[in-house]
Amino acid sequence: MKIKNLKIAIIAILAVSLMSFTAVKEKMVNVNESTITWIGKKVTGGQHQGTIALKSGMLKFDDNTLTGGAFVMDMASINNTDLQGGGKSKLEGHLKSEDFFGVEKHPTATLNITKTEKQDGNMYAVTGNLSIKGITNPITFNMNVEEHTASASVKVDRTKYDIKYGSSSFFDGLKNKAINDDFDLNVTLKF
Repeated sequence: MKIKNLKIAIIAILAVSLMSFTAVKEKMVNVNESTITWIGKKVTGGQHQGTIALKSGMLKFDDNTLTGGAFVMDMASINNTDLQGGGKSKLEGHLKSEDFFGVEKHPTATLNITKTEKQDGNMYAVTGNLSIKGITNPITFNMNVEEHTASASVKVDRTKYDIKYGSSSFFDGLKNKAINDDFDLNVTLKF
């Protein structure tokens, strides 16, 4: 009986010791406290902005070092915050249409972080795969991670995801109706 208890104790000690060496942790992102804002600009200088809801998110850490993550954005939640009434509804409907994000066929967009490189202070150079409208492309950006918050400003070339509406790269004669190919995402994640 003593030998059996001794074996169990040794196994328990080994298990606890091994777990202490594997410090990789997945931290779930609080989707209700996190924010994603977008800004789309016209070539002539006008712009619109709004929000997109985060459906789920997770960041991976090895000890306190960011090593990865995965996120799902609810594209049907695209919201405009600088217009009201009919103009707001019209723009939101257009952004959800096939001209832009085609949310009926593609209700989510995803970002999977594949590589991180620690920079100065709390800054990381992040590489990942961004999927919009079922099209995946690599993307790089900087992310600041402090305590329970991660933030990033991400520039996305929409034409890489077959979003060509109003792009002077694809259509001639748009003049002041041309829309920049890039749009900005400003992300604040709470975990």
